[in-house]
Amino acid sequence: MTPEALAARAHANGVELWALTDHDEIGGQHRAAAAAKALGLPYLTGVEISVSFLHKTIHIVGLGFDPDDAILLQGLRQTRGGRDQRARDMAEGLAQIGIHGAFEGALKYAGNPDLIARSHFARFLVENKICKDTNEVFRKYLTDGKPGFVPHRWATLKDAVRWITGAGGVAVIAHPARYQFSANEEYALLTEFKGHGGQGMEVVTGSHTVAESVQYADIAREFDLAASRGSDFHCPDESRIDLGKLPFLSGNLTPVWDLLQHRIQ
Repeated sequence: MTPEALAARAHANGVELWALTDHDEIGGQHRAAAAAKALGLPYLTGVEISVSFLHKTIHIVGLGFDPDDAILLQGLRQTRGGRDQRARDMAEGLAQIGIHGAFEGALKYAGNPDLIARSHFARFLVENKICKDTNEVFRKYLTDGKPGFVPHRWATLKDAVRWITGAGGVAVIAHPARYQFSANEEYALLTEFKGHGGQGMEVVTGSHTVAESVQYADIAREFDLAASRGSDFHCPDESRIDLGKLPFLSGNLTPVWDLLQHRIQ
């Protein structure tokens, strides 16, 4: 969806503060901010940066940064740089099991080879009725050990957090339950994240169950992290939660927007 369409949907659904958080890309920020302003919808700049940590890909959300910061822009360009070749390698893996044309099919959804991701391959496979939905695609083809999976070396945790904070923003660990870290691994993530200047964690998100939201509310309090609340909405056909439809944060948490009042547009 375009930034303008997302702004209109957020406003219609009663959202009171919105951030567009594209993966590793902030080219839509000025359009999103302008569309939100036209609707009277308060806006924060946003991004979701792909990070390699303990041999897994995790996501760090940035909120309230300067979208014209040169160091952040250069870092994101470097992070996106390997997507084209990775996508071609994924397509080759799928071709070896008889699924042809996957790169071109995925590119149709991405538009730009520098932005192509697993989700675009998933849409292609659903469109061609190879799988009934994107969850089935990931389970059968796009996770570690499956034919279409190719690992990628993303940004480091240190780099991602410092790009965000250096541009005046707040860094947030996105949907922490999804990573399925052990207790020791999660402690290492949280400790290093805070050590680099990270300040927030998503507690209520479209990727968390109610029980996981309770669990990570406790962890946010334990590590003195502000709590974030985000839908992880991509489009109506493949997102668990629509914009503005999440439960509220529980009490005794510091909302991340309390740290960002001076950055709200």
